[in-house]
Amino acid sequence: MWPFAKPIQSHLGVDLGTGGIKMVELLGEKGRGKLLTYSFTERLPESHAAQALETPKETAELLKKMVAKAKVATRSVVAALPASVVWSVVVNIPQVSDRERKQLIELQARKFIPVPLEELSLDYKVIPPAEGVDKDKTSKTTQVLLTGARKSLVQQYAALFTQAGLTLSSLETESFALVRSLIGKDRATTMIVDIGAMVTSMLIVDAGVPIVSRNLDIGGAMLTKALAKQTNTEVAVAERMKLDLGNGGVESLPAVFNQVLSPLINELRYSINLFLKPQDSSPAKQIEKIILTGGSALLPSFVDYIRHELGIKTYIGDPWARVMYPEDLRPTLDTIGPRFSVAIGLAMRDID
Repeated sequence: MWPFAKPIQSHLGVDLGTGGIKMVELLGEKGRGKLLTYSFTERLPESHAAQALETPKETAELLKKMVAKAKVATRSVVAALPASVVWSVVVNIPQVSDRERKQLIELQARKFIPVPLEELSLDYKVIPPAEGVDKDKTSKTTQVLLTGARKSLVQQYAALFTQAGLTLSSLETESFALVRSLIGKDRATTMIVDIGAMVTSMLIVDAGVPIVSRNLDIGGAMLTKALAKQTNTEVAVAERMKLDLGNGGVESLPAVFNQVLSPLINELRYSINLFLKPQDSSPAKQIEKIILTGGSALLPSFVDYIRHELGIKTYIGDPWARVMYPEDLRPTLDTIGPRFSVAIGLAMRDID
């Protein structure tokens, strides 16, 4: 997506999340990523949820320490912009030459993105026709996923990594990184639910392209705080209690969790209905599966809860599935896996 410099042999993906920083370095080997090293930090639920750019000096120093401790070989970084700061829209344009297409895309950007085009970095991806669609009916138009971010924000990210002694080779949205690490070449219509510390991102992916993207200010920290209030305990104690609840099915979830998660379920239903709404003459589609990821995806019984509420096959995604690594690391990687989906997807970006 917004390239800065040519990447080198090993690939470092850095996810600057509100719940902490995650980094993964992969070596491209026969078209797959081979794990070289990884590192992460965590923010306690009671801590202030700050974006990395709010404290650039502290973030840069932390990145330096993480790179040194993990013995990262490369200084070239692929990072992600949170979906909340990126405009994303699917538009239809006529079948035209590449030069004319660029002009049409800029015209569409002026229509749908409420920021002067001169202030934006734009990128687009052509969406292939869905299976079952009459190609004669679609041959005159092309669907394009248009994404844009403020140039000033892109420059802030570049400056942050420079301050950390790193070079930002590319910057893309979290959505593309999640698709790369959790879906790969699978063309099934899939919903990815990324449950972070403070925000949950919902992404519907069709034929490998993110079509619907929404965010909700609900995350694992909110569940922890609700449990702490109900049990009259410290937040740190409640965090341990949350992870030790056991896996007794939907009934084992505390009632207070249902209260917190109810808006999330409503938003998931809304996103699904938004996608299922008929578009022109396109055939009706269904969400085939839901993939949970993010630090709170491992909450006991959460998979059962989502499956029960939405009636869709649900499971925890494995971002390491497309990465080679020492087998003795498997237990550890399973434990931290959901937190690393974005970072792994970023590191995979330039591996053919």
